[in-house]
Order: sequence, then C-alpha cells, then structure tokens
Amino acid sequence: MEKISTLQAPQGILALVSIPADTLFDKSTLKNTFSLVLDGVQDPGNLGTMIRTADWFGFKNVICSNHTVEVYNPKTVQATMGSLCRVNVSYHDLPLFLKEAGLPVFGAMLDGNSLYETEWGTEGLVVLGNEGQGVSPEVVALIDRPVTIPRVGLAESLNVAVSAAIFCADISRNFKK
Repeated sequence: MEKISTLQAPQGILALVSIPADTLFDKSTLKNTFSLVLDGVQDPGNLGTMIRTADWFGFKNVICSNHTVEVYNPKTVQATMGSLCRVNVSYHDLPLFLKEAGLPVFGAMLDGNSLYETEWGTEGLVVLGNEGQGVSPEVVALIDRPVTIPRVGLAESLNVAVSAAIFCADISRNFKK
C-alpha cells in the first residue's frame, strides 16, 4: 500500500473503479434540482471536499470549468472519501454551458444579496470561483442572482469549500422536494 499510495501513512483500503469514458450528461438531469458550478478551483483538496459536501446535501452534479483542477488528481479523489462514485462531475466551457442550461444562475459574490434572504426556488446552478481570483469576469456576466454569505467578523474571505458547504446547507434547508 505504501508503494502505490501518495500518502505517507495510507489507510490500508484500496478501491478499483473505472473512470467514465464520457463525463457529459444530459442537461435535463439538472432540472428541478441544484448543482454546484466551479469556476477555476485549483486546490485538489477543495475540489474533493466540495464533491463530498455536494453528496452530503444531495447535490448530484458538480460542473467544472475547463480551468478547474482535475477530478482524478489523487488528492481530490482521497478528499471525496468515496463521494466521487455518487456525484456526477463534468468539465465544460462555463460561459457556453451557463447560456445553454436555461436555469437560474446563483453566484457566490462579495456584493450579492444575503444568502439568508435569497429565494432559491426549485432549481438552479450555484457558481463558486477560484480561491484567489473569485469568479471569472466571463462567468460573472452570466450570473443573474448574486448571493453573499454575510460577514460578521473581519476575515476578508472564506475558503471556497467552506462557502460551498454553507450554500448547500441553506439551499437544502429551503428546497422543498
């Protein structure tokens, strides 16, 4: 296990799974549900944590920009703790994808409406941006519902995976299936 693992102290568990040949999915599966959309996320641990968080809250799809870290990076796979087997992850040209999706596009923005006052409705795409740069200007232009997590303290930002968890928790609390 030590020879095949990238970890210094592997857990002693090995799973052999197939990587899907085609990660594209029918956009109709996005209807009547919420999906995370990740724009340029670079940290493999953050991506894995967001996939695991999506799984926890029942989000079935994570859509990534072509500039997001590779989902099969060993650190990403490990951080998902198995959730990668239950969540569809696909990579797209985000501006084109968002234009064609036909769904409300919520965006995690510093200057948006309060998360706690947001009417989520029954479906949508929740965009979260790069750890240092935020959401790219091309994608910001397509966000029709900017949303912020209200800041109480003095920190200038939240980790993107923490932000994703807060968004998922609030949406799942308000989403009536």
